[in-house]
Amino acid sequence: MKVFKFGGASVKDAEAIRNVANILQKYKSESLVIVVSAMGKTTNALEEIVNAYVGNKGTAFELLEVVKQQHFAIMASLFDEKHEVFGAINDTFVEIEWVIEDDIQDTYDYIYDQIVSIGEMVSTKILSAYLNEVGLPCQWLDARDVILTDETYREGRIQWESTQKNAQKTIIPLVEKGSFVLTQGFIGGTIDNHTTTLGREGSDYTAAILSYCLDVENMSIWKDVPGILTADPRLFKNVTKIDRLSYKEAIEMTYYGAKVIHPKTIKPLQNKNIPLFVKSFIEPEGEGTSISDGVEVLYPPVVVVASNQALLHISAKDFSFVAEHHLSRLFQLFATHRIKINMMQNTAISFSVCVTYNRYRIEQFIQAIEGEFKIVLDKDLELITVRHYHNDIVKSLKKGKVVMLEERIRKTLQMVLKKVPMMERVG
Repeated sequence: MKVFKFGGASVKDAEAIRNVANILQKYKSESLVIVVSAMGKTTNALEEIVNAYVGNKGTAFELLEVVKQQHFAIMASLFDEKHEVFGAINDTFVEIEWVIEDDIQDTYDYIYDQIVSIGEMVSTKILSAYLNEVGLPCQWLDARDVILTDETYREGRIQWESTQKNAQKTIIPLVEKGSFVLTQGFIGGTIDNHTTTLGREGSDYTAAILSYCLDVENMSIWKDVPGILTADPRLFKNVTKIDRLSYKEAIEMTYYGAKVIHPKTIKPLQNKNIPLFVKSFIEPEGEGTSISDGVEVLYPPVVVVASNQALLHISAKDFSFVAEHHLSRLFQLFATHRIKINMMQNTAISFSVCVTYNRYRIEQFIQAIEGEFKIVLDKDLELITVRHYHNDIVKSLKKGKVVMLEERIRKTLQMVLKKVPMMERVG
């Protein structure tokens, strides 16, 4: 058995869906579990609906109608107008209408999960219907019946024992019938049947969870790039593909923010020594990148850029040292407000942390500590991490920017940077 994961770009429109079907035709004799994300930028659009509803902007239904029509236009290119999939997708979108027509009674994170998860539900129903239409037998499966999480909405924590039992009990019999099994990435369910999500871009993690639970032969992630690259080709020229990575190096890269793979993906695979392949759905015959328990090789410099960063500078109001009891209090609050620290540095009287900027969470954190500490917040920053760095690359990355924070360890350099206009001499 193998697990394939297709992201939003691979199912963004009718042509893309046909391309996925063409790829799967080559694997029709394989035992496949297929994990699929929401189509294109659907997750972003559904987030706008959440914000419109929670913010009482009065545009939630209008925004929902746009999303619905985009999906119906795709279906019109794939199916006869009388196909039953139209009714199934309409009924699925009604679940959002049920939420937004009522007064707000739940937390933002809970509402988010109930609405945004619909993106994966509709994309998988459309793709499943199309695969069956073109002669690729496919069983649609609700991931919430398999992946059990706690009630940490937007970042559900996997209940591994129950999830493994569910996967083996539910998925293996479907695969043994000789058809593909197609399910949603990103989403899970609680013991009380409430929908949860696993964190943004969490479909990779879903595929890894199922790979672990089913002891599969290997897992493949299908992307719009030829494999794992030394940098984002949208930001840098002359990037190159890395043919092989060890689990250790892949974990390091994803921890520091490499977007090709979700950070939680590698560990379940490494635990059972399941190889991971990152392949291109544009050039499916390409070798891609393989990740396994291989021997460490000499890697080229790898650059990871994380935008939307903020620096929090924290110091005691009485000018005292930032001691262990201060740090204990701060880390407890970081955990409470679910703020991930990307980089940190402390001096005798201050503690600075670089975090991804989430206005709501950071405001709540600042409110919790402002009685005890002085806080300075710097926004609109970027965090650049360079694995296997050398000085020429570091120098070029700093050009036109101010270094707000910098740290070097044996193989990794991190810099928090702020763009500034280049000074020019007058006259």
